[in-house]
Amino acid sequence: MSDISFSEFMTARWAPLYRTAYLLTGDPHDAEDLLQSALVRTCARWDRIRDKRAADGYVRTAMANQLTNRWRRGGREVSRAELPEVGHDGGLGLRADHLALWAQVRSLPPRMRAVLVLRYFEDLSVEQTAAELGCSPGAVKSQTHNAIQRLRAELPEHDLVEELR
Repeated sequence: MSDISFSEFMTARWAPLYRTAYLLTGDPHDAEDLLQSALVRTCARWDRIRDKRAADGYVRTAMANQLTNRWRRGGREVSRAELPEVGHDGGLGLRADHLALWAQVRSLPPRMRAVLVLRYFEDLSVEQTAAELGCSPGAVKSQTHNAIQRLRAELPEHDLVEELR
């Protein structure tokens, strides 16, 4: 896989990376923008990525960083008068309890949301999540704990850890 071209990587990994972007943003259009921006950064540095197997992590890190920077600059979610068009749901089921849970996950700050998506949906370890987000394992544990506490306060009837998987 070390000699894979960027276009081959993008073709093979678009769907799973889009799913992650969708879970991070909660909006199909924002997810595409986020993923495309991260892929542009990845393409520009493709020759410098020695282990192409780590390219997924590079893209996920770029998405999480862009989302955090956007949030810090004040680019938070905007309420709309009309509901957006129904599009690709990133592979989430349409069960009402999942929709309620993911609505609450989308309301979390970007860093907490990123930690939950990477830990529970992408099934990364604490250490892998810390490496992806460029923080300590303790910060990942703290963010996970705080995010789950917030979700439990909003959705007391859900078994959150099982729902997130």
